[in-house]
Amino acid sequence: MAAYVIPHLINHALGLVSLQAMEAMRQALAVVWQGPPGGWILMAAFLTHFFLSLFALFSRSTLRMPLWEGVQIGLGLLIFPLILVHVIGTAVVGALLNFDPTYEYVITSIWVADPIRGVQQTFMMIIVWGHVCMGLHFWLRLKAWYRKWVPFFFGAAILIPVLAFLGFARVGRQLSEVALDDPDFFKRVYAPLRDHEYMMEDLSALEPNILYIVFALILSVFVARVVRHFYRNRHGVYHLGVPDGRSLNAPVGQTVLETLRFAGVPHAYVCGGRGRCTTCRVHVGEAHTELPAPEDVEKQALTRIEAEPEVRLACQLRPRHDLSIQPLLPPTATAQDANRAGGIQGREQSIAIMFLDIRGSTKLGEEKLPYDVLFILNQFFAEMAAAIAETHGHYAQFTGDGLMAIYGADGTIEDGCRNAIAGAVAMTRRLGELNERLERELKEPLRMGIGINCGDVIVGTMGPPTAQNFSAIGDDVNVTARLESLTKEFGVPLIVSESVASFAGLDMSGYEIHQTPVRGRDEQVCIYAIKDPMSLPLDPS
Repeated sequence: MAAYVIPHLINHALGLVSLQAMEAMRQALAVVWQGPPGGWILMAAFLTHFFLSLFALFSRSTLRMPLWEGVQIGLGLLIFPLILVHVIGTAVVGALLNFDPTYEYVITSIWVADPIRGVQQTFMMIIVWGHVCMGLHFWLRLKAWYRKWVPFFFGAAILIPVLAFLGFARVGRQLSEVALDDPDFFKRVYAPLRDHEYMMEDLSALEPNILYIVFALILSVFVARVVRHFYRNRHGVYHLGVPDGRSLNAPVGQTVLETLRFAGVPHAYVCGGRGRCTTCRVHVGEAHTELPAPEDVEKQALTRIEAEPEVRLACQLRPRHDLSIQPLLPPTATAQDANRAGGIQGREQSIAIMFLDIRGSTKLGEEKLPYDVLFILNQFFAEMAAAIAETHGHYAQFTGDGLMAIYGADGTIEDGCRNAIAGAVAMTRRLGELNERLERELKEPLRMGIGINCGDVIVGTMGPPTAQNFSAIGDDVNVTARLESLTKEFGVPLIVSESVASFAGLDMSGYEIHQTPVRGRDEQVCIYAIKDPMSLPLDPS
């Protein structure tokens, strides 16, 4: 539709040059849009647009919507009948009577002979142009490059219709002056219609009938909305839990976004709920296994931002059972947030967590030049990363002189705990080999402290939009960091929580168990302080 409207208005603007310039461009455009297949495609586009607007009006469970969205739907409903009247008066008449509807004929008909038509066509131009601009803006604003070009597009959006109206009005005034001076002007312009007055009357009668049909279609949409409301209520309701503690009731078949809008809960949806922008994304937790699978529109959008299975689009999700959600973006999210992963996208899972820290890194920095320290640390972390990889762990975070690793994200908690302990053993072995290689570089061997714990945490992609990583957060992650720091107090390289040893199936009867307070927890944690990780019985008992 935009491909037709934009050149058409530019054609009108050529009236500021001359009627002949307008007519020359019209004839060039007629090759594309007059007759098949261009004319058919154009009418199909306008007709499709009209019915899409009807569907948009029907598909919303609530008519509570932003002003821009209501205006866009309203304009979409008006475009087709207004355009159709214009097309009947030009292209249809020309095809039936076998004559070319030139700009002289058109402007004379709607400016000179019937000024009311001129006002109507100006109104139609504003409606069509406004709808085209709104549609293009709300589509393109999701594109990264669009923001830089907004001033240019905004200027064009103002300039094109103004120039189009001025060009049309200039030629209209010129033709009015010609009509006053030439008594045979109208006879000459309307000569091709002279013998078809009855047909022209019949075509003119189509206009009110078209408006009646459009009104009936719009009315039928509201009737269908009422019928759907009663139908949905007969098929039950679901309860939607929201972060402020409320539980919202909604009929089965209504989207989460519609439920939130109906209840007045602020929620982001930049694209108007069309499944394009992903700003309405919510975290549904373990309930994702019971929800209907994402359809193509939602699946493509979620794939684009690499969302976890627990993340769904509120505008596309139609629950059939009770559900609690957590929005992943603030209600003020903008188009710039559309393709950013942002927030926390993950799932609750039982995993093993490992924290590692180099002992004496400050002293190492005092004794060595910065590049020498960098050389040593690079080799250390290369060895630790290799140990994590060979024991099926995931390198989650780098903390300057330490790291965090997670185990079991792709398997069971038992496998995760066994692999984490195997990782600590592999790290100890690799550290010994590294110290042998760096014996001449170091005054004393490198030492490290490792803490391993397990529990239920949120695992997934998280962090700022420009530095996302796969990691974990939760209370048990914090406990693991405390265990790593306790290796200093116990004077051992490794501390393992009792729960890790239990899930790993290790026989720890030969090791003393300790109960120790951990900052941030009221109860004490049972741990094993391991002086020699290489001595751990890795085979299950």
